[in-house]
Amino acid sequence: MAAKPNSSELDISRSSDQSLSNRSINRSVRVAEIEKRKKATDPLLLALNYFAEVKAGTPWIGNDDFERNLSQVETVAYSQGLSPDAISVMLEFAMSLRMGTSPCGRVLKCLIPASVVPQEAVVRAVGWLAIGKLPTGTEILFIKWVLTFFDMIDSKDQLRAIYGFIFNFVTDENLCPYICHLLYLLTSKESVRVFRVRKLLELQSKLGKLPFLLQLLSLYKIFRPDLVILSVPSRMKNGFRNYNSPWKSALITVQKKNGHQPASSVIPAYNGTDKNSSRKRKYLHLTLPAVRSAPNNGSQSETNSRKLVPLAQIQSFAQLLENMHRIELPAQMGSLLGSSLTLQYLDCVQDESALLLLNFWLGYALQEEFLFSNDGGTSQGSDVQFLRRLLSAQHFLQEGFYSSQTFLFKFLNIWDGSLLCPEILGLLSNIAVMPSSQMNSHLFEPLVRLFCTSSLFFKCGLIECLNNMLLKWLTWHSVYALEDNLDISVSGHTSINFTLSGFKDSVMELVHFVGRLATVGLQLEGGRTLLLHFILDFYETVSDMFLKYGLPLIVLPPPGVFYPALFAADAVSVDRLAYVMSRYKINLTSAKSREKVTEQPFHISRQTYRDFNQYLVFMVNCLWNSTVFQAAAGLEVSEEVLLKSGVPQCSGRFNLNCHPALLGYAVDFHLKQPAPWTWFLEYLFTQDFDGLKLFVQNNVNRQQAAHGSHHEG
Repeated sequence: MAAKPNSSELDISRSSDQSLSNRSINRSVRVAEIEKRKKATDPLLLALNYFAEVKAGTPWIGNDDFERNLSQVETVAYSQGLSPDAISVMLEFAMSLRMGTSPCGRVLKCLIPASVVPQEAVVRAVGWLAIGKLPTGTEILFIKWVLTFFDMIDSKDQLRAIYGFIFNFVTDENLCPYICHLLYLLTSKESVRVFRVRKLLELQSKLGKLPFLLQLLSLYKIFRPDLVILSVPSRMKNGFRNYNSPWKSALITVQKKNGHQPASSVIPAYNGTDKNSSRKRKYLHLTLPAVRSAPNNGSQSETNSRKLVPLAQIQSFAQLLENMHRIELPAQMGSLLGSSLTLQYLDCVQDESALLLLNFWLGYALQEEFLFSNDGGTSQGSDVQFLRRLLSAQHFLQEGFYSSQTFLFKFLNIWDGSLLCPEILGLLSNIAVMPSSQMNSHLFEPLVRLFCTSSLFFKCGLIECLNNMLLKWLTWHSVYALEDNLDISVSGHTSINFTLSGFKDSVMELVHFVGRLATVGLQLEGGRTLLLHFILDFYETVSDMFLKYGLPLIVLPPPGVFYPALFAADAVSVDRLAYVMSRYKINLTSAKSREKVTEQPFHISRQTYRDFNQYLVFMVNCLWNSTVFQAAAGLEVSEEVLLKSGVPQCSGRFNLNCHPALLGYAVDFHLKQPAPWTWFLEYLFTQDFDGLKLFVQNNVNRQQAAHGSHHEG
């Protein structure tokens, strides 16, 4: 058995414990004293205490304390940014006019957040607007500040709760543009009320159809089309200005010095961006934000009461389907481009408000970065990743965004053809069908200037881009024409209404434009095979527009494309031309027979048939009958010119045996296979010349082969 401790040992133990406890308490007191002394000597905290405790009516002119403390706040704001508590103190000081109206502007200009903006401070500041003592310029400056850092506000539930209070300021003509912008960002379906619609319509009748009023009404109409019966233009200019204020450049500087990107920022952030990549942009880093809900205390109760599910909480497609009609959109709409799950939501949801808000965010980001930046678009770091992610989203949705289309129409006029060329051409190929009357000014004029002054590779890329654009247009038609029984007034599918004749006019304008580009390009590049390859790709699409895509339209290639392809020096071009002409014949024959058995005419002109027959006869005479360059063949060359060439028997130098593109195969056939020339055609068919095979089978009577002049060695 262990011995029991005696009383002296217990006394020693108790005294030891008390000594340890006293040392711990003393240490805590010392640490607290040290922290207190640090705070007492922190210049920023002293400055904030000054502005928090300053009495109303204190003069600022000649006030050294005011100047010293405000300079300290400005120094920290422009170097490190202000904490949420500092934002609250300084915003309350400025809006409460405790030292008059003069210091307000200077204080508002230095409110650069280091992380987030506290919502409570913004709500209190909005309340000061109702007092009516603030100068109009200060009120506008404050609302601009809110708009600039809107995405950095930690939550929006309290702001949405005072939506009606904010709406009352639309009657102020000076504040109206900025209040409409703020309301646009805060509007939800529950915000749209009859009396608000009436008020906006009254303002419109008084002030006119101003862009910012139309923009807010368009959002109201999407949420409640039963309340807004006004016809809102489907294509209108952005109603809200991009404010190139010093706040944005100051925020960029703060973030670079802090070495991190805030979780919620006015600058959209894409997680896949290389954080070490150098940037020279003054205003924006074009990156995509992550899908997240703003952290706040009241948002959860609001979500539960309205039975909404934040999109950030959706982890699978099954959850998305289950909560499709209860999705709460993220604070930054650009985050919808960041994952396939959010793109599936955009693709499935019937409410167009999400797409409208996304277009607003995207249009702002694109124009601010490329059209309003000071460096002229010379830095390409994260721009490439952003544009590729945008392209990926458009390919997933199988349609382009209206905001990117509007941006392209402006950007093409200042583009040099080399900056981000693959990405810009990719966006260009996703442009939706547009009226033929707008195509020349928006597309053709800037593209002609670029095409004629750029390299061979740009010419090839542009022809491929226009081919992809045509493919998307034809696919769009084949889907919606099938749904609407060839009446494609598709107001339910797109913002543009098109009749069949209007769509045909647009397609015809595009095909004729490419024909002009191809003719000029082949002349400028000396008939280069690479360019001819992309041109024949385009006309392969055009040749099958009727049978493959259901469009009753046939547009033939111009002579500047047909003859260079027929007389090309490479066998692939000749073979592909033969295939294209065969498809043209099949489509024309089918259209002619369909026109006879149906009541609805297809309006393919007689001139189209005559031009095709001329091409066909010339091609048969050239490759088979050896009667090229004669009047009957459609391309007459005088005897004097033929004699000057010094080539004997010119009429037979482009048949299948002697054509420069097939001469190598003829030599190989003659050396390796001791067979009659009548077998040469079968030899060509074994070399995968499927286009020539199809052309010969459909257009040549091969029983005449033994008597044809093209078999003469």
